[in-house]
Amino acid sequence: MHISEGVLSAPILATGAVLTVAGVAVGLSKVDYERLPQVAVLSSVFFVASFIHVPIGPAAVHLVLNGICGLLLGWAAFPAILVGLSLQALLFQYGGITTLGVNTFNMAFPAVLFAFLFRSAISSKGRFIRGAAEFAVGAGSIALSGILVALCLAATGEAFTVAARAVVVVHVPVMIIEGILTVFAVEFVRKVRPQMLN
Repeated sequence: MHISEGVLSAPILATGAVLTVAGVAVGLSKVDYERLPQVAVLSSVFFVASFIHVPIGPAAVHLVLNGICGLLLGWAAFPAILVGLSLQALLFQYGGITTLGVNTFNMAFPAVLFAFLFRSAISSKGRFIRGAAEFAVGAGSIALSGILVALCLAATGEAFTVAARAVVVVHVPVMIIEGILTVFAVEFVRKVRPQMLN
């Protein structure tokens, strides 16, 4: 789901950079010193998840786990995802430096938004409601990330319209997988360290 260098127009790159700087500033202001290890661990989980590829026909997509980052970190998902994407760009040339702002926003904003929208349902006593909300956060974060990537590509030019549509379609299986993984991960955290969900 990374957008590579040289694809996006300058206005899209600038907008993504500004929005990411704002998100990272808010995220850093909300992280206290005791939560830094949690942010670091989730940043590394996000980084490693990109190496788990799911083949879809001639292409391959990978896990993102941004929904889990959003649920466990809130606004701190912005700096955590920025660090993960920076390392991926520098070490493995996934995405790029100029697209770092756009890529970070496309993955972090949906995570924060869906975590906020479903926060109360995830605290529910009802197991079904809780599970459905956790699934919605995992799947919805990927869905919105895919839509944002598609919008960035479509806004750059008509030449990317087919690619924009393909981005959303090929990520449907990933949405389902991430929704299920989010349910298992959050329920595990709820049993072993419930204070992480506060």
